[in-house]
Amino acid sequence: MVRHFLDIHRLTPDQLRAILDDAHARKRARKGWPLGRTDADAPAKDRVLAMVFEKNSTRTRFSFDAAIRQLGGSSIIATASDMQLGRGEPVEDTARVLSRMVDAVMIRANRHEDVENFARVSTVPVINGLTDRSHPCQILADLLTIEEHRGPILGQKIAWVGDGNNVCASFIHAAPLLGFKLAIACPSDYHPDLRDLARGGPAVTLTSEPDEAVADADVVVTDTWVSMGDADYDARLDAFEDYGVDEALMERARPDAHFLHCLPAHRGEEVADAVIDGLRSLVWDEAENRIHAQKSVLAWCFGAF
Repeated sequence: MVRHFLDIHRLTPDQLRAILDDAHARKRARKGWPLGRTDADAPAKDRVLAMVFEKNSTRTRFSFDAAIRQLGGSSIIATASDMQLGRGEPVEDTARVLSRMVDAVMIRANRHEDVENFARVSTVPVINGLTDRSHPCQILADLLTIEEHRGPILGQKIAWVGDGNNVCASFIHAAPLLGFKLAIACPSDYHPDLRDLARGGPAVTLTSEPDEAVADADVVVTDTWVSMGDADYDARLDAFEDYGVDEALMERARPDAHFLHCLPAHRGEEVADAVIDGLRSLVWDEAENRIHAQKSVLAWCFGAF
């Protein structure tokens, strides 16, 4: 059976834990190595990863390319406009073709349904590199970063402040699987999808008050208020005016709390310079860990563990 990686909520707790443990181990094993050296076990040796981008990317593009190379494989990168997808070819037809040409496909897409339809007919693993509904690879990197600096995620409290977007959704998916608490603060018009909130169950709480969500949090997380494709820029800036993460808000968290942001950041909007550049910030480790987390996603999809 083909192993796709589309949403965290589709995994079992043991599968999610195994991917994270593998990421920790692979990162430790490479300490001091040149970035271009292949991992000792080379689980992707002779394999080719196709990367398809409907949305612009920095971290997803570079990290997946580095990841497949460190696993011993290679990549082919294309934007939708490079392909017949940009001229209206059905995603299912593209999936059938790529399944005969590569060993796995990572898609950074506009619509979640397109990735699901692609995976439905693909005979090779499909990885969700981002959609409008979730961003599972980002959350694996975030969890990896948290555990590196704070120990096991079980029982910790993560506070999300801002838009109840795709990144927030994937945090919701992970909370009940790994046993951490997620407190979300967002304006009522921008709350997470109700289906996702239901998946989170009692592990997830929702409020409109940032101070309430951040109180005694181990980690504070935010994201841009206006994502690619959002057309209501001015309305969003007005709605989120009181949701910026500054030093005063961080003081509501635990004294040793850390800050995360998936980037790119709009400094002076969702986060203050003093926070993202401060001693509590882990955003650069978080960005680097996209490589290590995605290596383990690829290895899992290829059946290495």
